[in-house]
Amino acid sequence: MADLDAAIIGAGIGGLAAAAQLARRGFTVGVFEQNLLVGGKMNRVTAAGYQFDTGPSLLTMPHVLAAHFAACGRRLEDYLTITPLQPLCRYFWPDGATLDAASDMTKMQAGLALLNEDDAAAYPRFIAHAQQIYQRTAKTFIYGSLEPADLLRALLRAPLDPLRIDPFRTMHQAVSGYFQDTRVRQLFDRYATYNGSSPYQAPATLCVIPYVEYSFGGWYVAGGIYQIARSMATLAEEMGAEICTNTAVDEVMVVQGRARGVRLADGRRVRARATLSNVDVLHSYSHLVPAAAQRAYNARRLAHVEPSCSGFVILLGVRRKIEQLAHHNIFFSRDYHAEFAAIFAQRRPAQQPTIYVAITSKSDPTQAPPGCENIFILVNAPYLSDETAGDWWDEYKQAYRDLILARLREFGLDFTSDIEYEQMITPMDLQRRYGAWRGAIYGLSSNARLAAFMRPPIRARDIKRLYFAGGSAHPGGGVPLVTLSGGLAAQMIAVDLRHR
Repeated sequence: MADLDAAIIGAGIGGLAAAAQLARRGFTVGVFEQNLLVGGKMNRVTAAGYQFDTGPSLLTMPHVLAAHFAACGRRLEDYLTITPLQPLCRYFWPDGATLDAASDMTKMQAGLALLNEDDAAAYPRFIAHAQQIYQRTAKTFIYGSLEPADLLRALLRAPLDPLRIDPFRTMHQAVSGYFQDTRVRQLFDRYATYNGSSPYQAPATLCVIPYVEYSFGGWYVAGGIYQIARSMATLAEEMGAEICTNTAVDEVMVVQGRARGVRLADGRRVRARATLSNVDVLHSYSHLVPAAAQRAYNARRLAHVEPSCSGFVILLGVRRKIEQLAHHNIFFSRDYHAEFAAIFAQRRPAQQPTIYVAITSKSDPTQAPPGCENIFILVNAPYLSDETAGDWWDEYKQAYRDLILARLREFGLDFTSDIEYEQMITPMDLQRRYGAWRGAIYGLSSNARLAAFMRPPIRARDIKRLYFAGGSAHPGGGVPLVTLSGGLAAQMIAVDLRHR
């Protein structure tokens, strides 16, 4: 491959977004992906007539995707068909209570009233509080670059009142200030897990997450969420980027403090004027950046960084319909605080986990054979520690799978005799396949008060012409934010290369 303007490591959503927008600007772009499929953690399993999305299972803020395609002169609707989901999610509690969550305010209040009438009355006030946090932070901390000069300009235009964005309370404290019922508190506390954090430690600023879902809605993509990755790869190639799958990168070549391209696993060297890593930032520093160049995240600092939680996944192809379930379902544990203490303090799998179950065949019959369901099960799991690295999960996963299915039987769900396809994905698998630091799904946790505002920057501070995009970098995890990170990275690279 000839010398490039930009070499991109990883064909996840952030890398694909950056590739398309850079190629659209006329730069020569090469994307190097070690796996067979593009998409990174947004991936796909197809087997025995079943199809499973193994990463994100819900699309929010679809306007961000539409803006990305528009920036490349294309229309999102020419590539993807997206439909709103109702209910957003069906919630189950151990006492038998259920709730169908809705983006419609009236329907959501009616559902909450069945749990607690006072909490139903408090719901509009909670959403209004979360909305004003979003309005005060989104332009700067979600859509902005957080580069020092850009941040200063933004704060001069609109000074930030810390008290109005609620960073000093935990998310649980804020939620508890509005709601009395422990079940309702669980419902809104769970949104801290959208960026891999604990509601008992993460700042209340993260209340913007439920606001985004309930205000912008949740969406499904026809053919599965993985169609987003496929369409973004198609767009990048249409713009002129070259995507090389089954092509691992072993090293970011750094010469005199400047990234000069990549060395591939087969020994080839690809020189580039700019290098963008769409791999986890901490994995990039620990495995791809030469030790002599590691300053921002050297071995000593890496040892003190808290990753986000990981996840344990079970994929089941079941030869019958599960009528009591919706497209998205949550089965809550009896003791939420103990669950997060196990994950983040003890760093052990919770023995009473909250269980997420997605069945895309509820909305899309193409995802399973007739009369069957494709069941995706996810529980939050601790990031890999010294005790749980290596072969630990290989030895433990069957027992944990059995525990999770036994928990679902307590809710009246027993489909073990109807399983005809099964696969498990562990935190160790996430580290091996996608370079997820310690198996963490979302990079760093937001369990410190300011951590949500201090994610690793897109432009590396210590190595010139090295950039990052993806869920571990600014502005964070999730399809829309990762897409934004790729777009912001493309803007920075374009400015830097043209200045040169």
